[in-house]
Amino acid sequence: METLTDADADRADGRGSAVDASRDASASVDDWLATLAANPPFDELLSVPEPERRARGYGDTLREICQQPLTWPRTAEVMASATGRIREALVAGGVADRTGGVVLTGSGSSFFGCECAAAPLQETLGVVVRAVAAGAILTHPNAVLPPSGPFLAVSLARSGDSPESAAVVERLLGRREVAQVLITCNAEGALARRFGAAPRVASVVLPPETNDRSLVMTSSFTNLVLAAGALSRAGEALRASAARVAAAGRAVLSRTASALASAARRSFSSAVFLGGGARLGSAHEAALKMLESTSGRVVTLSDSFLGLRHGPMAAVAPDTLVVAFLSADPVARAFERDVLLELRRKGLGRWTVLVGDRIPADLASGREDVRVDAGHDGPLDDAELTLIDALTGQLLAFFRCLHLGGRPDSPSSGAIRRVVESFEIHAGR
Repeated sequence: METLTDADADRADGRGSAVDASRDASASVDDWLATLAANPPFDELLSVPEPERRARGYGDTLREICQQPLTWPRTAEVMASATGRIREALVAGGVADRTGGVVLTGSGSSFFGCECAAAPLQETLGVVVRAVAAGAILTHPNAVLPPSGPFLAVSLARSGDSPESAAVVERLLGRREVAQVLITCNAEGALARRFGAAPRVASVVLPPETNDRSLVMTSSFTNLVLAAGALSRAGEALRASAARVAAAGRAVLSRTASALASAARRSFSSAVFLGGGARLGSAHEAALKMLESTSGRVVTLSDSFLGLRHGPMAAVAPDTLVVAFLSADPVARAFERDVLLELRRKGLGRWTVLVGDRIPADLASGREDVRVDAGHDGPLDDAELTLIDALTGQLLAFFRCLHLGGRPDSPSSGAIRRVVESFEIHAGR
């Protein structure tokens, strides 16, 4: 199967070349940034020229966070154009007739993206779907992969250049009953170049602007999650979903970012991120963003709501920031509500940020609490809300980094890099 890029999508619907599409996308982002620059918290940050923003260490990250609602419909178009290739992979992996299953794999943030996509895909496809860290496939393959029968492996990667990415694909291709879908943001990465035309592989490259320049993953993360969801949302359903969540994302940036910036400047030294189902992946990713962006100066914890009761609640201090990703499912929401009320009753967590659809006002009763209500333009399901969760977590981490005097584009002192440094891949079993 050939690699599908956004150039193919452009040709498919007559929009011209990928170069033209990239120029159009860049111009649209510039227009959107100009709109955001009229109001806080973006006015001061965007009042300086873009080269100066980069010199101050936030230009790439700020652009990549803010551009996301504009990129989601473009990714939906790319994935809609790949429907035939993906269908072939679903059939080859035994997913179409429910004799197989799906393994979603990636490293770091890409793995948390797999967690965001796994639960919705299992509900829709009706087969077992597991999120498995790429490293675990290298170290403990027999413990984490299906022991027999066909299955579909879906690899998510920003650059496709991390050591695990290619090694995992190579090892999985050694199994006769495994079909693969590769989704990456980098057409020049090792994953796309080495395996784009390999047998039993459907390779999709997302629009070039999703290949973040910043150290932290922002646009790449949400677009990879949306793309993975395209395994079960095709054509018009996928486009409609991307349009809904894009409208919600624009609303968060224009209406709620100022409140999130204020929350990020509170005097907390720890932050707890809570979610369930697909939203547990959101919690893991948001916690990582805060940890990366502050170089560990903010201690983070991520867990499910009910899991918090079994020990981790001991880490929630009276001055902790609590970020809760509330499920759209009413039964799950009832359990989550009980945990939040328990924290309040025990005096744990001074500030709360709530993210969801139609959030009850009494759950954010504190004067400094923040509600990120994404349902203004129509209800969103939990799969769609993972993108709003990620956007919220990115904004909190970005403004916390600036508040601490950091540089969001490269917040680490050198301990971590945009692409994990090369390491030896030991012989597999």
